[in-house]
Amino acid sequence: MSDMITADLVDLDLSADTKEAAARALAERMVAQGRVTDLEGFLADVAAREAQMPTGLDGGIGIPHCRSAHVTEPTLAFGRSAAGIDFGAPDGPADLIFLIAAPAGADDAHLTILSSLARQLMNTEFTSALRAASDAETTAALIRGDEKPSAAQTAETSGHGADGTAGAAGTERAASAGSAGAAEGAEAGEGAVSAPKDTAATPVAASAGAAAVTTTARARSASAPDSGERPFRIVAVTSCPTGIAHTYMAAESLENAGREAGVELVVETQGSAGFTRLDPEAIAAADGVIFAHDVPVRDKDRFAGKPTVDVGVKAGINRPAELIGEVREKAARGETSAPASASGGTPVERAGDSSEGYGTKLRKWLMSGVSYMVPFVAAGGLLIALGFAIGGYKINKAPSVMDHFVWTQADSWGALLFQIGAVAFGFLVPVLAGYIAYGMADRPGLVPGFVGGAISLTINAGFLGGLAAGLIAGGVVLAIQKVRIPAALRGVMPVVVIPLISSALVGFLMFVVIGKPIASAQKGLTDWLNGLTGTNAVLLGALLGLMMCFDLGGPVNKVAYTFATAGIAVANPSDSAMKIMAAVMAAGMVPPLAMALATTVRGRLFTQTERENGKAAWVLGASFISEGAIPFAAADPLRVIPSAMVGGALTGALSMAFGATLRAPHGGIFVVPLIGNPFLYLVAIAAGVCATTALVVLLKGMRKQTPESTPGGPAANTTTAKGTKQPVAA
Repeated sequence: MSDMITADLVDLDLSADTKEAAARALAERMVAQGRVTDLEGFLADVAAREAQMPTGLDGGIGIPHCRSAHVTEPTLAFGRSAAGIDFGAPDGPADLIFLIAAPAGADDAHLTILSSLARQLMNTEFTSALRAASDAETTAALIRGDEKPSAAQTAETSGHGADGTAGAAGTERAASAGSAGAAEGAEAGEGAVSAPKDTAATPVAASAGAAAVTTTARARSASAPDSGERPFRIVAVTSCPTGIAHTYMAAESLENAGREAGVELVVETQGSAGFTRLDPEAIAAADGVIFAHDVPVRDKDRFAGKPTVDVGVKAGINRPAELIGEVREKAARGETSAPASASGGTPVERAGDSSEGYGTKLRKWLMSGVSYMVPFVAAGGLLIALGFAIGGYKINKAPSVMDHFVWTQADSWGALLFQIGAVAFGFLVPVLAGYIAYGMADRPGLVPGFVGGAISLTINAGFLGGLAAGLIAGGVVLAIQKVRIPAALRGVMPVVVIPLISSALVGFLMFVVIGKPIASAQKGLTDWLNGLTGTNAVLLGALLGLMMCFDLGGPVNKVAYTFATAGIAVANPSDSAMKIMAAVMAAGMVPPLAMALATTVRGRLFTQTERENGKAAWVLGASFISEGAIPFAAADPLRVIPSAMVGGALTGALSMAFGATLRAPHGGIFVVPLIGNPFLYLVAIAAGVCATTALVVLLKGMRKQTPESTPGGPAANTTTAKGTKQPVAA
């Protein structure tokens, strides 16, 4: 780790004015040192990561990072900007920029660098020293941990900063972000960007997923002046959507505040590389719990029954002292949490910002059920399709294989596959309803959800009934959980009371109140699909094709796919439902296949990395994996996405017009033998692919051309001319 950053990888006068330009300037230093082999390919990977979530942090810090096949060894480059660069942090531009590059597959190294750096950035002395450093050698030594921040460096930034302007502003932001307090004495300079060794002198472990424990002599003496009195003990969990920077910054902030308050504080960091569970004895001995998280706390039941403060991860970074004070007040009042299953911390509701609206939560609840249902659709649909392929289209009339099965007859094997698939399909609606309720109310929602889904099948309410049953079951359980009950009954609530009452209420509502109207609506939808002919069917195919290609695996794509799979999620789907499924799959294959073809016929319009991605896109597109076109869409969305939508709409419309049918929900060209009218189906796909390819080539050919960047070529060592559009900035 000692050569992870050198003086050659430090730019103390970073002149870039955008995050793309900053990444390019720092990446060029990596190329010059032989750490990155393909500048444009690496920058495309950085841009793809940046598109997932902004990498700006409070305190004037930006941490662009990625794993890339173009990186030869874990590397860190640092730049300091006088004007500041917007990396999406709430408090404004960043003046300290860290570009982190890790080889593809080097998860441990990547996360260790990030988590260790994130922890150290909570130390205001560290960031102040970086703003005050006057030469690259000193800066690199500070980041490596070879040199500790000096009082002179810290004082310098408080006066005028390294450059007279940005330093002071940056220090003010850093002081605000890290106001929980920095580690004292020798601790203040420990643990820079290197993997800390697991010794008694190191208060925290910076490796990803490790549980961090802070217990200092100062904490003991402050909280326990008498040898017979132990300090107040807190266990905490931190996590964020990426499981990297904010997770460890919150842990460091809480630990620092714990030392200031004189408490023993143990943090479990639930990071991207997993986590190490806290010792059950530490949890049992804790006087309070702090959850600072933006994603579900894993195994939350372990902390039930203790005074608990539950906040977002940024609260753990920005106001840790308040959280510690709050949990101590709750402990003094004897205010404890309910069991985790009844606390409202469901897998879906905690999977994002606490300010999410009802519409966003509703979409997540529904997609929770759909995500669990899709594997049943895939397995059952493929088995049924294989059954028809082997045994013919009358195989659904075959007797049970329990009564008649001949090992040497193809029809018997076809009947066996069909009947297994039909059984799998029988779980679709109960699984959908059960896991919608699970997303709303956690495990207590499963029983009434499954019961409601089964009732939906009984009354022929189908897919719509399953949606309603899941939402009702989750709502009923949440309502029951809000009722205050005696402590003596809490143990039987999740096992007996909640399943009994919720199942009875859901059953009553489904059978007596809403079942018939939903069944009528389901029948109306089925009749409408069966009646689709001519222009109406073609227009529906075009609309579904547009949706499949709009966001390439995103929410709109998933709505179209779910609509199609819902139609074939029965043992005997209608002809119209199978046509819709065929149109959806055909349209979803178009974008990656078109990009693969475009990189083949007009390779000069694409970067070397895109041409390599194009080779993989052949396989991804043929397998019906629309996400194979995402690298192209991320690099040039205004040209790629509209082109893909045109081709997808054409393919969907032609597939419906040709009457192609499909019983399987997935498989791409590998299920062509199971498709009705397979030749015309392939013609529809080919037409859409050619249309998208032609549009992409035309639009890319109209833009202003720039010299192609290759390793060692002119673009590898020069910055891009202002105003020239590059793939990472498109």
